[in-house]
Amino acid sequence: MNAYSHLRFLRNGFLACLCLCFSSSLMAEGSLAELLDAFRTGGMQDKEAGLDKSLLSKINVNNRIRTLLKKGIALQQLNVADDKTRLAAVETLGKLSDPATVKVLTDRLLVETNQGVLEAIRRLVLIDQLQNGNKDERIKAIDTLKEFNSQEVVNQLQAMTEKEGESFKENDTDIRNLASAALTEIKGRIQAYAAVETVFFGLSLGAVLVLSAIGLAITFGVMGIINMAHGELMMLGAYTVYVLQQLMPEYLGLATVLSIPVAFLVAGLTGIAIERGIIRHLYGRPLETLLATFGVSLFLQQTVRSIFSPLNRSVSSPSWMSGSWQINDFLALTWNRFYILIFSLLVFAALVQILKRTKLGLEVRAVSQNRAMARAMGIPSGQVDALTFGLGSGIAGIAGVALSQITNVGPNLGQSYIVDSFMVVVFGGVGNLYGTLLAGFSLGIANKFLEPYAGAVLAKILVLIFIILFIQKRPRGLFPQKGRAVES
Repeated sequence: MNAYSHLRFLRNGFLACLCLCFSSSLMAEGSLAELLDAFRTGGMQDKEAGLDKSLLSKINVNNRIRTLLKKGIALQQLNVADDKTRLAAVETLGKLSDPATVKVLTDRLLVETNQGVLEAIRRLVLIDQLQNGNKDERIKAIDTLKEFNSQEVVNQLQAMTEKEGESFKENDTDIRNLASAALTEIKGRIQAYAAVETVFFGLSLGAVLVLSAIGLAITFGVMGIINMAHGELMMLGAYTVYVLQQLMPEYLGLATVLSIPVAFLVAGLTGIAIERGIIRHLYGRPLETLLATFGVSLFLQQTVRSIFSPLNRSVSSPSWMSGSWQINDFLALTWNRFYILIFSLLVFAALVQILKRTKLGLEVRAVSQNRAMARAMGIPSGQVDALTFGLGSGIAGIAGVALSQITNVGPNLGQSYIVDSFMVVVFGGVGNLYGTLLAGFSLGIANKFLEPYAGAVLAKILVLIFIILFIQKRPRGLFPQKGRAVES
């Protein structure tokens, strides 16, 4: 035996050992010999001469070998401890299904403990019965499969009800009718899941509207100021996230969390500076205040353009905010919007506690209800106005942090939400936080339900028309603020 023959013998021995790793599962279907044959014919050919070029040629891996290896690995992974690995193995075997594999999966049903893996195995076994069983087995499979929320089940049932030329693909009328009824039931659930998903997206949009409007509700309700720079204060909060992530590129999650208090301080101090520098000289002149704050908004936009350029900046979401919660094949909830919804409720609850349980909150409520009487009681209304404007501006900055996780950060970020924020405040009742909360979620859900039928732009127009008609009947909104000054 020459050197080449020794090498060839070692190579074949190695391949045999590799195949024996899967022999416990592959021998049942007679695939070990098939795999060895594939390696033998796809690898090096017999060449007694020509050793000067190469002693061992590259083994060619074809699709047949890949399929066998995937199947063997998946069958071995059915016995590992990790639930996710077993589930992935079941899904892989579902794509490479054959009678021997189905037999292995059927036996696995007796020992599997994880509910998710059990459901996946049951689905694959039932689909095999649907395709290869007798009539009774197929009817029973259809009756059970209609309870599964699986796109694969929908595809199988859909194929049974379709026509192939002039005749149906499924010849048995009874089975075809049962498949059609099961498909109708599943599609009914799909519509229900779509409605749930629409409500979720509406709540997430409402959460953004609530965050952007509650700060405006405070300043508008207490001071009577129409702050057109409110959107730019949200923009400053969004850029705060961007700057911190640039400073801490290795700790995106920590940078995002730290940006919440930092954005509150940046936007809050900016708001106090606007109030002390401009707005306090214009009390009692609402039109001039509106024009002045509009000028401030233009100034802030141009300042940001000069520092960061007019281009949008992308803010990265932390790993725990990325992806989605996949409940089933027809319902998935994105984590970033879910966290924004929870975050908005926490901010709202914190603001309510501040207004109810702190000295500043007591003074704010007193000034908003009757400014003259509050002054007579010794409350420094000027200081309260500054702190109130700073509080509302700080919350706008926090809203910008939330917005940065669902949209690009740019100089025009706030302009997209300022009109919606005013609509929420007017609809809910000027200065009423609970009205703002209800109005924000209501308008968000209404927008999302109208968008599929009317489009995004027309949906906003319809909501605006509704609010115009609503305030004709209730000029002070859903929950009007109470107080002597307000009543007058």
